[in-house]
Amino acid sequence: MNYSAIELNVDNRVALIRLNRPSDGNAVTVELATELLDAVTRCDGDPSVRAVIITGAGTMFCVGGDLKEFSRQGANAGRYTKDVTHAFHAAISRMNRMDAPVVAAINGTAAGAGFSLALATDLAVAAESARFTMAYTRAGLSPDGSSTYFLARHLGLRRAKEMALLNPVLNARQAMDWGLVNRVVSNEDVLSTAMGLAKELAVGPRSAQGEAKRLILAGVNESLETQMENEARAIARMADAADGREGIAAFSSKRPPTFE
Repeated sequence: MNYSAIELNVDNRVALIRLNRPSDGNAVTVELATELLDAVTRCDGDPSVRAVIITGAGTMFCVGGDLKEFSRQGANAGRYTKDVTHAFHAAISRMNRMDAPVVAAINGTAAGAGFSLALATDLAVAAESARFTMAYTRAGLSPDGSSTYFLARHLGLRRAKEMALLNPVLNARQAMDWGLVNRVVSNEDVLSTAMGLAKELAVGPRSAQGEAKRLILAGVNESLETQMENEARAIARMADAADGREGIAAFSSKRPPTFE
């Protein structure tokens, strides 16, 4: 697929996905959502990709859905919204099920679907200028993009409802205090900091990282005994795998591991 609404570059085992509609705040359209799904699917299927970064072009991360485009759809707005969420939700699902960890480099405002996308990544670095808000109900809409799944898990029910119903705007420091991001850095350092994390992840055991992601995702819904059985089966698979054998041997020999 040729991309126009995003960019995808892979270098030294790290894939950089850049939302590329800066004149519209990188707002989500059918085209952007479809291209994002394609890019994430390519990363999932490429064993050389060991980590992924998602960021925005210009001074915004993503301002949410393109409401101007929604308005232009007129009576077809509902169908258009379903087409957007079909691709956008599939991309977020694949991000969370694939092995490669995903790091958000939040270079500016993350609102609506952009806020949801930031929530759905595995790690998040925010620029000092970043701002975070749900904004859905302000436009007479309900949340999407997995935010109603992840938000309460990050914040608890009370704060999640506050974010969804009152639409407060959090600055980067507040977002970190509330547990929405892992790092806050200067605007000029946001991408390099995210790249540093991605490179650290990229030398790790990709399959074990994927198992850890999926176990944590499942753990909020499973019973204790079911989750422990899931853990037992996963760690047994990892112990039999090449990376597991290498990790165990390296630990025993007190040397750094070299994962495949």
